[in-house]
Amino acid sequence: MNQKDIKNELLALADEKYRKFSSSLTPGTDTILGVRLPALRKIGKRIAKADWRSYLETARDDSFEETLLQGMVIGYAEVELAERLALIKAYLPKIDNWSICDSFCTGLKFTKQHKEEVWLFLQPYLQSNEVYEIRFGVVMFITYYVEDRYLEPMFRNFNAIDCDNYYVKMAVAWAITSCFTAFPVMTMIYLKANDLDDFTYNKALQKITESRQVNPEMKVRIRCMKRKKK
Repeated sequence: MNQKDIKNELLALADEKYRKFSSSLTPGTDTILGVRLPALRKIGKRIAKADWRSYLETARDDSFEETLLQGMVIGYAEVELAERLALIKAYLPKIDNWSICDSFCTGLKFTKQHKEEVWLFLQPYLQSNEVYEIRFGVVMFITYYVEDRYLEPMFRNFNAIDCDNYYVKMAVAWAITSCFTAFPVMTMIYLKANDLDDFTYNKALQKITESRQVNPEMKVRIRCMKRKKK
C-alpha cells in the first residue's frame, strides 16, 4: 500500500469540527486529523484484504489516524495466532493515548476464539512500567474477560497493579464497574477486601452508582462504602 496515497486519503476525509471534538477528548494529542472512525475502519478493512504486511512494515506514525489505522489492520488481517500476537507486541509501544488503546482493544475480536492464549499473553503487560501497556491489559479484560471463571484472577491482577497514572486508574475503575454489573455478588466480595488505592476504589464506587444497571437500593449501599480522606 502506498503510504502517500493513504495519507492523502486521510487528509481528504478530515473534518475540522470533528478534529476539534476529538482533540478535546484526548488532551496532549496534537496530531489528530479529524477522520471519523467508520471511514478509518473502511480503509483498514481494505488494507487488510491487500498486502497488509508491506503496509505495516512501512506505515508512519505522523498522525493519530495513521497510528490507529495500523492497529485496525492488525485486528482485521487474516493471520495465525502467533504472528498476530507478535504484531500486537510490536504495535503496543506506538500507543500514547487512551483513545488509540481502547479502539485497538475493541478491534482484537480474534480474542474470543483464543481466550486462554491471549489471557496468558496479557499477563506481563499488567506488570509493565508503561502506562498504556497496563491500560491495554485492563481494557482487554473489560472487552473480553468479564466472565465468572476470570473474575478472581482479574481481581488479583488489579490488586497487583502499581501505577499512579490517571488513565490506568480509570481503566481499573471501569473494569470493576463492568464486573459488578455482571457479577454483583463476587465483585462486592472483592470491594470489601482489596488492595486498590483510594482513588481507584472510590472511582469504581462512583461509576457503579452511575450505572443504570444497578438498582437504587444497591447504589445507596455502595455510596456508604466510600473511603474517607485520611
